[in-house]
Amino acid sequence: MSAKALFSSSLGKKFLMALTGLFLISFLIVHASINGMIWFNDGGVTFNKWAHFMGTNLIIRTMEIGLFFGLVLHAVDGLLLYKQNRDARPARYLYSKYPKGITWYSRSMALLGTLILLFLIIHLSHFWVKTRFTGIEGFGVDAQGQENLFAVMVEIFKSPIVVVVYVAGCFSLFWHLLHGFKSSFQSLGLNHVKYNEVIAVLGIAFSIVVPIVFALMPITMYLGWIR
Repeated sequence: MSAKALFSSSLGKKFLMALTGLFLISFLIVHASINGMIWFNDGGVTFNKWAHFMGTNLIIRTMEIGLFFGLVLHAVDGLLLYKQNRDARPARYLYSKYPKGITWYSRSMALLGTLILLFLIIHLSHFWVKTRFTGIEGFGVDAQGQENLFAVMVEIFKSPIVVVVYVAGCFSLFWHLLHGFKSSFQSLGLNHVKYNEVIAVLGIAFSIVVPIVFALMPITMYLGWIR
C-alpha cells in the first residue's frame, strides 16, 4: 500500500491523528511547565525569563513552526476522519443507540476538538500574536529589566469573561484528552495487556492535571493571588 493510499484510509488517518496528538501532548507538558512559573509569585521575573528563552531560542522557534503545522494537521485530519466515518454510517443507524461502553466524549471528539481550536484562536490572539508580531509595548519591564509578558497576562485576565472562556476551553481539553490520550497509543499499536492499565491511568491523570493547571492560571490571576 502506498503512503498516499495509507493516509487516505481511515486507518491511516487514525495513525496520523495519534502521531500529531502525542506531539501536541508533549507540547502541553512544556507549555504548562513554563506558564506554571507564574506561581513563583515574584512579579513574573521567573516566568518572563523562561518566556524570553522560549521566544528567542532558534531551536525552540524552529520547533514552533512544526508545532503550528502539527496543530493544523491534527485539526484537519480529525475533521476528515469525522466526515469519513459519518459518510460510511448507514442512514438507518442515524438515530440508533451507540454500543454499550462507548462514552459520549469519544463520540464527540470532532466537536470537542473544534471548541478547542476556537479557544486556541482566542489564546493565540491574546499572546502569540502580541509577542511575535504586534509587540507588547506599553507593559514596561519587570524587576530584572526583562520584557514583561507577565504584565500582559495580568491585564488580559482582569476580564471575568476572558477567564470564563479560558476555563471553558480547559474543560473541553479535559474531555478531549480523556479519550485522545489512550486512543493514541491504541492507534499506533502500542497497546498491550501488560501495560494498557498503566496507559489508562496515566491518561486519566494527565487529562485531569494539565487542564486544571491551565485553568488555575487565569483564575488565580483574576482573584489577585498572583502578583
